[in-house]
Amino acid sequence: MLTKEQKDTIIEKFRTHKGDTGSSEIQIALLSGEVAGLTEHLQTHKKDHSSRRGLLRMIGKRRSLLRYLKKDDPKSYEQLSKKLKISV
Repeated sequence: MLTKEQKDTIIEKFRTHKGDTGSSEIQIALLSGEVAGLTEHLQTHKKDHSSRRGLLRMIGKRRSLLRYLKKDDPKSYEQLSKKLKISV
């Protein structure tokens, strides 16, 4: 789970304009932060299957948002995937 400060930092880093809080880029970046945190959690708690299910749901949501962004704005998709080091 990301703290408010972590979310604010991510939003500040990936926003496309002032006041942007919900663009695809920000949603993908926030999901990537959540995925990283859950991955770390699952390395120590290997039998936490409900968290694993939540992780898979987040990865699926991020994947669908990445596909949408790639179709809608390929240039932004390329920049974001390089920053986050992810791809579809």
